[in-house]
Amino acid sequence: MPTDAEHFETSVKERREEKFAEFEDDHRGFVNTLHNLLHKYPFLVPLVVIIVAVIVFGLLNPNFYRVHTLSTILQQIGIVGILGAAQAIVILTAGIDLSVGAIAVFTMVLMGQFSFRYGIPAEMSVMLGLLAASLMGFINGNLVARLKLPPFIVTLGTWQIILAANYIYSRNETVRSQDIERDAPALQFWGEIIRFGDARVTYGVLFFLAIVLVMAYVLRHTAWGRHVYAVGDDAEAAELAGVNTKRTLIQVYTLAGFLCGLAAWVAIGRFGAISPGASTGMQGNIQSITAVVIGGISLFGGRGSIIGMFLGALIVGVFEMGLRMAGADAQWTFLLIGALIIGAVTVDQWIRKVSS
Repeated sequence: MPTDAEHFETSVKERREEKFAEFEDDHRGFVNTLHNLLHKYPFLVPLVVIIVAVIVFGLLNPNFYRVHTLSTILQQIGIVGILGAAQAIVILTAGIDLSVGAIAVFTMVLMGQFSFRYGIPAEMSVMLGLLAASLMGFINGNLVARLKLPPFIVTLGTWQIILAANYIYSRNETVRSQDIERDAPALQFWGEIIRFGDARVTYGVLFFLAIVLVMAYVLRHTAWGRHVYAVGDDAEAAELAGVNTKRTLIQVYTLAGFLCGLAAWVAIGRFGAISPGASTGMQGNIQSITAVVIGGISLFGGRGSIIGMFLGALIVGVFEMGLRMAGADAQWTFLLIGALIIGAVTVDQWIRKVSS
């Protein structure tokens, strides 16, 4: 029979083992909880960044909190945000589209030339421009899905082809703002301004926000959206599950082209004039990828959201405006955005290592 002392020692050992096991469970629970939160809601990281940035820039310059400042930021990110939505759906399939900026600029030129070179009504020119942009995306999708070419190489090639076609077709001619306003005002529709007190918001900003909400709903609450995530997560498994991966990829790139066409229409309203040398053709690709990556969308596909992309674009706009109002050198914007990109990719890699 065990003595009282032996009973006591056995009881102490069991308590120690229970406490130790409880500590291990809590530790694993914290890591898993953090991982699950970031995996399910990847926009949490950019959300925290945007909150901290707004607080810091507000402390540096109280005028940053003015409604006029915030509305200006939204106007500045409208075009990049729509291009970011196009880039986001492509990256969700584990691809990338380096031609979004070129498609947008060429579509601007097409809309202008259709109206002023051929005398087509502005409304019809817009429709034809959107059709052309969708066709460019459709070509990208077929090259990727049917010929199995790497998206990076395909869109790098079409980016240069489209930019060259843009300059050749336009003859490097610019359509002036006053001519558009007089003869084809529908092209500048999204540039109309709505005033809410001190805020000045264009129709283009409201349109951009509507696109974000619609795309967020489509990706999260429709079968097609689930197919997009499935293709990006594991294309072979999606194929075995009955998803037509080729058709999905073609649809994704075609929709991306259509969104670039919408961005072109908004850009005409924003800038007024139509220039084949618009900076969007060169910088739109980098800006859209930046918004997507900072917004928590994985470059490896299958994870992220349009809401995160919106926050990523907003972060870029807040940093640019905040640093400008603080009197800092513009190069600080590139430095901080670059650091955020590396940080976002690091977080994504950590999440994937924890989940593996």
